[in-house]
Amino acid sequence: MNVSTIQTKNESWQKIVAKYQNPQRAKSIGQLLNTLIPYAIIWYVLIKYLSVSLWITLPLMLIAAGLLVRVFIIFHDCGHGSFFRSQKANNFWGFITGMLIFTPYQNWRHDHAVHHSHSGNLDHRGVGEIWTMTVLEYLKSSRWVRIKYRLARHPFCLFIIGPAILFLILQRIPLKGASKTGRKSIHLTSAGILMMAVIISLMVGLKTYLLIQLPIVMIAATAGVWLFYIQHQFEGVYWERNIHWDYLTEALKGSSYLKLPKVLQWFTGNIGFHHIHHLSPRIPNYNLERCYKENPIFQQIKPITFFKSFEALAFRLWDEQHNRLVGFDYLHHPRFHNLL
Repeated sequence: MNVSTIQTKNESWQKIVAKYQNPQRAKSIGQLLNTLIPYAIIWYVLIKYLSVSLWITLPLMLIAAGLLVRVFIIFHDCGHGSFFRSQKANNFWGFITGMLIFTPYQNWRHDHAVHHSHSGNLDHRGVGEIWTMTVLEYLKSSRWVRIKYRLARHPFCLFIIGPAILFLILQRIPLKGASKTGRKSIHLTSAGILMMAVIISLMVGLKTYLLIQLPIVMIAATAGVWLFYIQHQFEGVYWERNIHWDYLTEALKGSSYLKLPKVLQWFTGNIGFHHIHHLSPRIPNYNLERCYKENPIFQQIKPITFFKSFEALAFRLWDEQHNRLVGFDYLHHPRFHNLL
C-alpha cells in the first residue's frame, strides 16, 4: 500500500482517527464487567472442581487465560490513557489489572511508550521489544552471542520459557536506570500480588492457588507474547534506519492486521487491528474495528489470518540489503560462508 495516499486526502490522518479517540464510560465499564466477573466466576468453579475432573478444569483454564489476555488489553488501554477520559481512573484500573496480569503498570507504561515511539526503527531497538538482530550484526557477533541469540529466538524459549521468566521474575526486578516511579510501581505491584496470593491461599490452600494461578498466567503469557510477536514480525514488515524512519509508514506497514475469528477477536480486545492502534494509540480497543470498517484506507492493509500467522515462526533476522525478515537458513548462502 502507498501510505502517502492517506496524506493526500482532504483530511489528514490525524483528523481521520480523531473521531474514534473518545473513550465511552459505559463501554469501558461494560468491558470491565464482562471480563472481570466471568474471570472471578471461573476461579470459583476451578476451586470447587480442581480435584474432580481435568475435563472440567482444563477448558475452564483456557477460557480464564483468554479472559486474562482481555484483562491485559484493558490494562494496555489504561496505559495509553484511552480507556477512560480520567487519567486517575486509567491509573487506578491500570494498577488493579496490572496485579492480575503480574505486570507493574507505571513501569510498563513507560517502556511501552518507548516501543511506540521507536517501533520499526533499527537504530532504536531494545526497550519493550523482542530481540531482533540484522544479518550483518549476527555475522559480526561472537560465538557466544550467536548461541544466546539462537536460544532467545527458538520458539520454545520465545513462547514458553520467555513469557514465564518475563511475567514471574523480570517484572519483579527494577532494571538499572529505572525511574523512581517505575521502581515504586514494581514494588507496589509485587506487594499486591503477594497479598492476593496470601489471601487466596489462606482461603483455599497454597497448592490449590498455585495449581490454578500458574497455568492460567502461563497460557495467557504465551498467547500475549505470540500476539506481540506477530504484530511486528511478519512478511513484508517495515523496518528502517532512523534517518529514513517514518511514523506513518511504520504504523501502517510496520504493524500487522491480524484477522482473527470473532471469538478470538473478542478475547484479544480487537488488538489485531494493530496497524490502526499504532497509528493512534488513543483509540480505545472497542473503537478499532469501527475505525477499520469506516475508512477504506485501513482496509488496504493485507490481513494475516490465524493459520497464516504461524509462518512467522521461521523469521529470525532482518536482512537490510533486501528489507525483509529471514530465517537462519538464509545464512547458508555461499556469500556468508567465510563469515560463519
